[in-house]
Amino acid sequence: MRAMVTDPAARGLLDDTAVIELGNEALILTHDMMAEGVHWHSNADPADVAWKLVASNLSDLAAKGARPLGVLLGFMLGEDEWDRKFAEGLAVVLKHFNVALLGGDTVTNRGDKRGLGLTALGAATHRPVPSRSGAQVGDLLYVTGTLGDALAGFELIDAGFDEVGPLANAYNRPEPRLVEGQALAPLVHAMMDISDGLLLDAERMASASKVGISIDLSQIPLSAPYISYRGETLESRIQAASWGDDYELLFTTSPEEIIRVTATVVGRVVEGAGLTLYDCDAQIPLPPSLGYQHH
Repeated sequence: MRAMVTDPAARGLLDDTAVIELGNEALILTHDMMAEGVHWHSNADPADVAWKLVASNLSDLAAKGARPLGVLLGFMLGEDEWDRKFAEGLAVVLKHFNVALLGGDTVTNRGDKRGLGLTALGAATHRPVPSRSGAQVGDLLYVTGTLGDALAGFELIDAGFDEVGPLANAYNRPEPRLVEGQALAPLVHAMMDISDGLLLDAERMASASKVGISIDLSQIPLSAPYISYRGETLESRIQAASWGDDYELLFTTSPEEIIRVTATVVGRVVEGAGLTLYDCDAQIPLPPSLGYQHH
């Protein structure tokens, strides 16, 4: 598919969004899909499905420092009660993020599984629009928030525990970092959201930027609920860094830059290529899986 993409707005399909330059403005577009049985269990609350569908798209806009303009929904009609709960949840999440539903399309579901798609449109708040390809040797690597809560939430939900609490909420109803993205856009050299795992997404940033990235797993930020559930071992940090669904921002900037958002330095941009992991000063091998791979 990459061979047919020649318009510069597509950024070679190496970024999570398209950026259309319109004179002194730039329009940001992104599209994400979710499939039943892959991205949500069949018994999941339809309102949570609606939230995550919107939030995952808005997270892509956040990584560009964009201001959301609206969304277009592709919806597969099915059982009436599920559809009603989804619509109610969609109204809640759109109101929460002050985002307009601008249109879309519906089709009748003739199979046993649903698929949903959402296109989000945003306006750039800073030019040039951040990309994942601008990391420079010597930069510090930061992440916002904490990692691993969505992993723990998924495990608890999957095990049949009550679907409430901060860990379940982190999985079911993530909060894209829109405010932080707009604040960071003028300061960063590279930025993307963490949807498939810190390690995998950092490797993608390194590849796009043609640099190496080293990460110190001892610095991975973990929440108190995650630590209570999984502990602070090296293994728990590796899992927090390689699972995904965090929707935090991963970005690089020069060591002299003053960052006015809550973020943690987890590594550095170095000469070379690929990803190198450390536990404090000790280099450790990469895990078999760096994160969630789309197939």
